[in-house]
Amino acid sequence: MEKRALFRSGWLPWLLIAPQMAVILVFFFWPASQALMQSVQAEDAFGTSTTFVGLDNFVTLFEDPAYVESFKVTAIFSVLVAGCGIALSLVLAIFADRVVRGALVYKSFLIIPYAVAPAIAGVLWVFMFSPSIGVVSYGLRQMGIDWNHLLNSGQALTLIVVAAVWKQISYNFLFFLAGLQSIPKALIEAAAIDGAGPLRRFFTIQFPLLSPTTFFLLVINVVYAFFDTFAIVHATTEGGPGRDTAILVYKVWHDGFKALDLGGSAAQSVVLMAIVVGLTVIQFRYVEKKVQY
Repeated sequence: MEKRALFRSGWLPWLLIAPQMAVILVFFFWPASQALMQSVQAEDAFGTSTTFVGLDNFVTLFEDPAYVESFKVTAIFSVLVAGCGIALSLVLAIFADRVVRGALVYKSFLIIPYAVAPAIAGVLWVFMFSPSIGVVSYGLRQMGIDWNHLLNSGQALTLIVVAAVWKQISYNFLFFLAGLQSIPKALIEAAAIDGAGPLRRFFTIQFPLLSPTTFFLLVINVVYAFFDTFAIVHATTEGGPGRDTAILVYKVWHDGFKALDLGGSAAQSVVLMAIVVGLTVIQFRYVEKKVQY
């Protein structure tokens, strides 16, 4: 039978969810409403005068080739970050699940990157890939690869993808490891007795049972790539060379706080919010159908 919680008073359930509702209202709905209001206005750099301009800010955005180009950069960046982050984390979780001796040490080292702030993670990778003093760039030169992310836009994009994946890999690893450990060992042993090899056992038993975890991480990683990577981009490339790595969230900050185009920046934030909400809805509408709970 389905268990239900019964409350004798009608106000107690609302009181229990009031703190969470207050957080959502203050930190989501109120800023979102402010962005919507500012997106249809034109303000001077000091915010002393405001003029209603309707959809002019949005029209100006999509007539700007640099903004349209940032869509392509953001799409490539988010696909690489989400795809590589999930795939690498799954591989590491599989290896960690099989470790017997020293498992705690191995797992602890894999969790460490999650404790590093995004800006610090960006600075670490900048030092390692520095064209003049970087250890990694030195090794690449020994292999005949001339690394200079300050001039090469492809290498700059690679750098921010690597830094973003490294920062998020611990989060994904924790969920995949927990999912693997929750799979009954009897299923794996029965498949092994029937003659199924490691790959066959993984793709026919383990991976299908991990589909809820994978779907959850897909949603989280897409949101992470669109929003939480600002500090990494700012610390590594600052959107350069030129504006070749200026993803959408970085362009919102740059146009609002450096170019002082408050109305245009607000319009960009509304567009970015709509994109992320739309992608999340699509994932729940179509991708979730393939999830086996």
